[in-house]
Amino acid sequence: MRNPNQVTAQRQHQIANGISARLPVPRRSRVDTGSGRPVLDVTIPVFNEERDLEECLRRLHGYLLESFAHPFRITVADNASTDGTLRIAERVAGELPEVTVVHLAQKGRGNALRRVWLASDAPVLAYMDVDLSTDLAALAPLLAPLISGHSDLAIGTRLTRNSRVVRGPKREFVSRSYNLLLQGVMGARFTDAQCGFKAIRADVARRILPYTQDNAWFFDTELLVLAERCGLRVHEVPVDWIDDPDSSVDVVQTALADLRGMARLTGDLVSGRIPVPELRAALARGPLPAAARYTEQNRRSSLLGQLVRFGAIGVVSTLAYLLLFLACRGFMDPQLANFLALLSTAVANTAANRRFTFGIQGGSYAARHHFEGLIVFGLGLGLTSGALALVHGMTTPGRWSELATVTAANLAATALKFLLFRLWVFRKPGPPAIPDGRPPETGPAEIASSTASIEPSSTATLSPRTDKANS
Repeated sequence: MRNPNQVTAQRQHQIANGISARLPVPRRSRVDTGSGRPVLDVTIPVFNEERDLEECLRRLHGYLLESFAHPFRITVADNASTDGTLRIAERVAGELPEVTVVHLAQKGRGNALRRVWLASDAPVLAYMDVDLSTDLAALAPLLAPLISGHSDLAIGTRLTRNSRVVRGPKREFVSRSYNLLLQGVMGARFTDAQCGFKAIRADVARRILPYTQDNAWFFDTELLVLAERCGLRVHEVPVDWIDDPDSSVDVVQTALADLRGMARLTGDLVSGRIPVPELRAALARGPLPAAARYTEQNRRSSLLGQLVRFGAIGVVSTLAYLLLFLACRGFMDPQLANFLALLSTAVANTAANRRFTFGIQGGSYAARHHFEGLIVFGLGLGLTSGALALVHGMTTPGRWSELATVTAANLAATALKFLLFRLWVFRKPGPPAIPDGRPPETGPAEIASSTASIEPSSTATLSPRTDKANS
């Protein structure tokens, strides 16, 4: 057994010689499980679920009673049901003391979760769908990192290799397509936005929930994107999930609503309606070590994601370019019209790609990026101008022939622009080297020496309940 004092001295020596610690100190404390109040509040949002509700509540209550070692509460959030759902919920709540009912006049899962979570006194908040499609065995790894303080938000995922899922091809296709779109367009790193099996620490929820707006199914995505933008740690748990064939969710309409939500959320982030820098300063964990910070800064370096975002910006830029070219061509020669149209869109295109495609924020190197972007613009101008000169040298083209020529040349210039943006203009520097010139590595031996001096603490898990008095 190594002496902890020796380990501490070794770490101080490493830091003094430029080798920073690889394990940042978490800022989230362990949840106090001895206060006597419910540690966990599981919300079941329901709308006209009289057929499944009672079985769900009794099954979930029995599982938590036997497996969760701390006091808990199950909250039924009835959002404007018109059948016997509320009556059944109140009857079951009268029989089971851990079950409570909240009736809301407004329909919508997002609205129900936001209102119930903000009013709850439990330090850990969770929700699951009433059909309990997710195997409850995943509840232990979902809650443990939140109770211990390791993570801020935890989600079940059906889209990893370790997940076991039974569902139809249409739902599978829509779900995977939507999550790929989130990762490509919004830079999301989570794998499954819509799995109805999530948990969040209440101290974090109280800070970010007021900035969510969606009252329906997009609420999950909005919460996750905001959490990632604020520097929170999202823990993913592979789940066993069996599709409910009688689900009332309209997959296509929900997907369309989610796309509209993505557009609205993007606008909110760009406009500054959501104060991400302030929230990040208040909620993000401590500064990462140099090597990890390099990885964090390069989270948008996926080629697929960059291509999707660059393509979306390129479509808008090309349309703007064509409109300007046609407008200028009415009263000037084609070369000058091409120059003015390209120059007008070049600066905006560089700024948009800097921020959204390559994830660079702030004013650092902005002038250099725009200068190099103008050099790239010059290459694009050379291609389009050369194409126009070539077609005018061979024939006397009409207006639409000119437009086709500059469009084709502009597409070629766009491909060149992406390569230069990725490999030159917005290329991120590599991870910093330690004094001997080698890149820092985090190996098992270093991790062992880093953690040897940390006093072990109890880890919050689901385990058989020993104190039946709390039930």
